[in-house]
Amino acid sequence: MKCPYCGFTQDKVVDSRESKEADSIRRRRECERCNKRFTTYERIDEIPYMVVKKDGRREKFDRQKVLSGILRACEKRPVPAAKLERIVDETEAYVVDSPERERSTAEVGALIMARLKELDTVAYIRFASVYRDFTDVREFKEELEQLLLHREKR
Repeated sequence: MKCPYCGFTQDKVVDSRESKEADSIRRRRECERCNKRFTTYERIDEIPYMVVKKDGRREKFDRQKVLSGILRACEKRPVPAAKLERIVDETEAYVVDSPERERSTAEVGALIMARLKELDTVAYIRFASVYRDFTDVREFKEELEQLLLHREKR
């Protein structure tokens, strides 16, 4: 927290208490440079982060839903849980960092697919087949060919 008197960013909390309505916390702080005290209030960020679906509907970002999809794609694959958690963390950070508080599912899906592609190609294909909604074997085959072509270029 930046001191309103001298601009220093280090302070200590002297006292904390809930508001009467219990919707915020009042904190008395003391600047570690000039020793002046000031008050801050913390409130819950009530505006949810959203994802915009292909059909234009908006839905609250659901971290658990992202994890569930990734777990399904990585089922019976040698992928450490910590790496899956990192993908979910990156995805959530990507949505939270959006200035409009929303991202399209196309952007979110592309990010997840890029991370899975680096991690495990089988998991990537599984996720892509559901995410891109492959309608026939030809589309599936084309994606596999692109993956093989990319791998050969390395």
